[in-house]
Amino acid sequence: MATEDGFMTGKLKDLIVNVAKGGVALVIPDFAPVLKSGQTSIRQPGIYRDEFIPGLSSLVDAVHAAGSKIVIQLVHGGAHSVPELTGVESKGPSDMPATAGKFRAFPGCREMTQSDIDSIVEGYRLAAIRAKKAGFDGIQLHCAHGYLFSQFLSPFYNKRADKYGGDIANRTRVIVDTCQQVRKEVGNNYPILVKMNVTDFQDGGISRDDALQAAAILARTGIDAIELSGGTGWGMVLGDFNLTPMRTVKDEGYYRDTAKSMKSSLHIPVILTGGIRSYQTSERFVQDGITDYIGLCRPLIREPGLINRWKSGDKRASECVSDNGCGAVVQMGKDFQCVRLGQKES
Repeated sequence: MATEDGFMTGKLKDLIVNVAKGGVALVIPDFAPVLKSGQTSIRQPGIYRDEFIPGLSSLVDAVHAAGSKIVIQLVHGGAHSVPELTGVESKGPSDMPATAGKFRAFPGCREMTQSDIDSIVEGYRLAAIRAKKAGFDGIQLHCAHGYLFSQFLSPFYNKRADKYGGDIANRTRVIVDTCQQVRKEVGNNYPILVKMNVTDFQDGGISRDDALQAAAILARTGIDAIELSGGTGWGMVLGDFNLTPMRTVKDEGYYRDTAKSMKSSLHIPVILTGGIRSYQTSERFVQDGITDYIGLCRPLIREPGLINRWKSGDKRASECVSDNGCGAVVQMGKDFQCVRLGQKES
């Protein structure tokens, strides 16, 4: 919902502010590429130029006025960047062939050089400076869903034989370097969050044990919270990644077991996102020590005022059925939206 050039629009701002008005304590809106070369979709809001700061600042002010805090999610698409949008060849941790899938095709990419990696780290450093200038309450490094940092963590994408490949310590290195550079710029009292995959839902992807080790490594760098997620764009394109729709309370919380293990071993807060649809489950996960915070995405696309509804005493679960239709419409070039709004569920 940004402009073709990545600038803030009234429509995008309204979408995010409506979530803030709906009772959410912390809003983490659409991911913003730190370099033009990292763009993954049309009309994606950018943060790779100083000219974006005024529009982003207006969003921050509006969200604060609505009573919420706001953290911006920083990303680079890596192998899944779109050359038609970026104007340059896609690059990732390792060479990957072009692949045609069920929903779209990936163009393939070539392996990043050390200079390419240095440029990525610098891109994040400068983006963090812009985020702080715009007034965001913190930043989140997007290391999930098959984007660049997720690719470095995943053996499926990362076949490197240098200091960025091999064991999980090496595969985490570029994220650690980025965290350290960003921390120097934003100071010790500015929150840095990480969102990372605990599973890729595809053969050869990141393992649960590697995810736990990566989280521990990142926690030692001084990040302030870690959010769990899973799945990759590659898996969705090939049709391998298809989470079960939420039908019962027992289905909720895709990553609850890993979250509990992570929370018990880390000294920083854990945010559990993915397949949480009811107040009762949210409350139980926090009370049982599975997670410190609850993250919601698709339920708030379906119903931005969900939290206020729960606070009012109406504890019915979200109407979201986890069909990923809201993401599919973006791939078709349409505005981000719940495709089931106004429809009767069978």
